[in-house]
Amino acid sequence: QVQLVESGGGLVQPGGSLRLSCAASGIIFRLYTMGWYRQAPEKQRELVAAVTSGGSTTYADSVKGRFTASRDNAKNTVYLQMNSLKPEDTALYYCNARTLNREHWGQGTQVTVSS
Repeated sequence: QVQLVESGGGLVQPGGSLRLSCAASGIIFRLYTMGWYRQAPEKQRELVAAVTSGGSTTYADSVKGRFTASRDNAKNTVYLQMNSLKPEDTALYYCNARTLNREHWGQGTQVTVSS
């Protein structure tokens, strides 16, 4: 049974930081590209960042220079360090695990940036 469990969301003031974690089980974690997506109310889900099995990263233009994705294969966990948060970063953040023929999603963790 595959499980992706996100944690670390919450309420933060503009300019603040949060670190999201996603703990995976039931998959061979090191083989998967791990991604972070987000969905704001009335908007489509969008890719925020991804880390390949080889450790390469990609980011949405809107978060470059502010967010950092990383993975720890020994802990089957992927992280998203979010700095200089803006109100427009408010969304439900989802963890995604993907290979060529499999894809899994977490339940999401809410991030709210507001003063």
